[in-house]
Amino acid sequence: MRLVTLSRKALLLAACVGLAPSLAHGGFYNTQVKPILSQHCFTCHGPDAKQRKGDLRLDIAPADSGDSPERLKEVFSSSRHGSAIFDRVSSADPEERMPPVEKPGLSTAEIEILGLWLDQGAPYEKHWAFVPPEWPEVPTVTGAEWARGPIDRFVLARLESKGIAPSPPADPVTAIRRLYLDLIGIPPSPEEVEAFTSAPDDTAWEAAVDALLASPHFGERWGRRWLDQARYADSNGYSIDGPRTIWPYRDWVINAFNEDKPFDQFVREQIAGDLLPDATATQKVATGFNRNTMINQEGGIDKEEFRIEAVVDRVNTTGSVFLGLTLGCAKCHDHKYDPIYQKDYFQLFAFYNGDDEVDLELPTPEQAEQLKTIRAAIDTIRPQRDAYKEAALRDKIGPWATALTEEQTRDWGLKEKAALALPVAEWTAEQRGLLEKRFLAADAEFQAFEKAIADENAKVSGVNKTMVLERRTEPRVTNLFIQGDFTRKGDIVSPATPAVLHPMEGSAAPTRLDLAEWLVARNNPLTARVTVNRFWQDLFGRGIVETENDFGYQGALPTHPEMLDYLANQFIARGGSMKSIIREIVLSSTYRQASRVRPELDTIDPRNYLLARQNRVRLDAELIRDAALTASAQLDRRIGGPSVFPPLPDGVMKLGQSDNRVWETSTGPDRFRRGMYTYFWRATPHSSLVVFDAPDALVACTRRTRSNTPLQALTLLNDQAYVEHAQALARRITEAPMASDGERLDFAFRVCLSRAPAENEKAILSDLLAKADPAQHPEKAWTMVARTLLNLDEFITRE
Repeated sequence: MRLVTLSRKALLLAACVGLAPSLAHGGFYNTQVKPILSQHCFTCHGPDAKQRKGDLRLDIAPADSGDSPERLKEVFSSSRHGSAIFDRVSSADPEERMPPVEKPGLSTAEIEILGLWLDQGAPYEKHWAFVPPEWPEVPTVTGAEWARGPIDRFVLARLESKGIAPSPPADPVTAIRRLYLDLIGIPPSPEEVEAFTSAPDDTAWEAAVDALLASPHFGERWGRRWLDQARYADSNGYSIDGPRTIWPYRDWVINAFNEDKPFDQFVREQIAGDLLPDATATQKVATGFNRNTMINQEGGIDKEEFRIEAVVDRVNTTGSVFLGLTLGCAKCHDHKYDPIYQKDYFQLFAFYNGDDEVDLELPTPEQAEQLKTIRAAIDTIRPQRDAYKEAALRDKIGPWATALTEEQTRDWGLKEKAALALPVAEWTAEQRGLLEKRFLAADAEFQAFEKAIADENAKVSGVNKTMVLERRTEPRVTNLFIQGDFTRKGDIVSPATPAVLHPMEGSAAPTRLDLAEWLVARNNPLTARVTVNRFWQDLFGRGIVETENDFGYQGALPTHPEMLDYLANQFIARGGSMKSIIREIVLSSTYRQASRVRPELDTIDPRNYLLARQNRVRLDAELIRDAALTASAQLDRRIGGPSVFPPLPDGVMKLGQSDNRVWETSTGPDRFRRGMYTYFWRATPHSSLVVFDAPDALVACTRRTRSNTPLQALTLLNDQAYVEHAQALARRITEAPMASDGERLDFAFRVCLSRAPAENEKAILSDLLAKADPAQHPEKAWTMVARTLLNLDEFITRE
């Protein structure tokens, strides 16, 4: 990669507009120039040939554009003087100025940056994210005693360059509560808090980290985030939104995180577990990742259209989840910003187009033995049935059709009735198929065979199934769709990967397994970066690259590019251990900082991009439920199994068109399962999940939004489930062996917030308690206190 030596004027200008260049990611062009061109120019002068204006392309180096030397000299010149580009962007004439008047023009600073670039000869560089990460040099810092490792040195180097000191560490109570919520999604008990805060040193912190990483609840917490990306749901979507069984895939994800399955194998099994040598049932279950697409069950649809929609979703999800690219933009035309072409899109489409959607049985060992016996019996019956069917359709259907009365055929269709007026030999294939179905339904001997088979199958019940992907014996032909319309077929394409990225090694006829290997290849510039960036996002509320789903030309630059590449390389070097990277991050001083806002940074870094503190983050929807269940001592900590049905407000399930969507509220322990096990109907998701911004599971979600609405407070106060939590918390408080109401309030605070109350907080709740007359109405009075605590902003926030 060619690095550009910047003039002092360029550096000063870059600094004054807040765009200090990162030489680790290519220098002046990547950090200064390309964002301007991408925002203002690439729509009309970028990769999309059909939309390109003036036959001018600015997203690639002039030498690669195919233009004549004379044209290139006119456009670029050897400096800003005489350059058609500079003349147009700086013109005062609205008819001449670029971008056109109907679009925002360039600022003075942006025009000057383009001028400096042209003065240097308009050098281009490869997009930073498309260059494999290299091991960066860990910077030397002044405050070395604060830095516990390379992560801290990368962060501190940026802070020291701005004259900023990091924040002090979070107090021990806040720190341990943060760690529990981040690693297992369940707040610590008062005893666990006490154990840590009694000696909150590095040894105790490291021990707590390792214990939580080893907890079976780690897989639930981090698996839930992966399920967002996998668009997991318990129903098919669209207006019918029928139920589906795919929870074994959810459990596979939980187990994969718990066992720290190497990331390359984690990806390989989800993309192509069925194609692995001697694939196990568990590896096949992993392909549920590709079966989380929606299924349209409405009458009168074109099934092929919606099969194709499912394949499209798989391609888009692959791009978003593993590559951090908006591949879907290239379905109908060449990408307007990134060098991803429509042909690239359909070559990726071809990897998934040769598959069938099937259900995989998952019997217990006992059921498997029963099934062997049953299937042996069925294998004896089926040839007899088929032989009878063949003879009956040859010899009996004609006489049967002739003997039918008008009364017997009164409700038949016109095509069937028309066939009855014809000799059997003149029936069309469609008519024959309709009448054979009628005949077999009425034939007692044939039905006896069917009943015998059904009786055998009925001898074993309750066999779990899950939705998986399976390669077809006869692959489909894949065509490029003209303007994305599946009815307008263009050129035939074969499976291949985008040319702008690393080459695919191996087979001349690549499969999904080859695609998986390509995604996790060591020379892939994107997958490791994208993955560790999302780990960082989950632990800080924002990624090192803020646009976590767009590492393309329109995406944000990394705030700490060297640190991103360090983590990506560590991830690869450590064999794709997800726990290892998460562990290194949470052991850092950067992670352990206080989250308190620092007014002195309001002008320097108001959004905390430089990481001078931790970020305060509201809990995910499921974790808010988990926190309430934990505080009220109701939480059922079983791992995995079918989804459950906690209380739901009346009327929610009346939306949509399906009669199959029911909500029979769970009783017993199932009523108190973690939030991630709540049955998720796509058309009518549980209201408490929706109000706290759970994703809709229609497409891959790589980052949850966090809103702040009155409905959230009303849900915590009035939703039946949260009222039950408050009542259970009240019972826990009153049944605790405390000598006074003051001690009970202290206990309630420690259970809900992990800390003791301040004097003013205790006074407010004491007044509330007194007004409810706890002596006469203890359950009511303490339920009011419990509802207040469960509604606190602090309760639903990770500090």
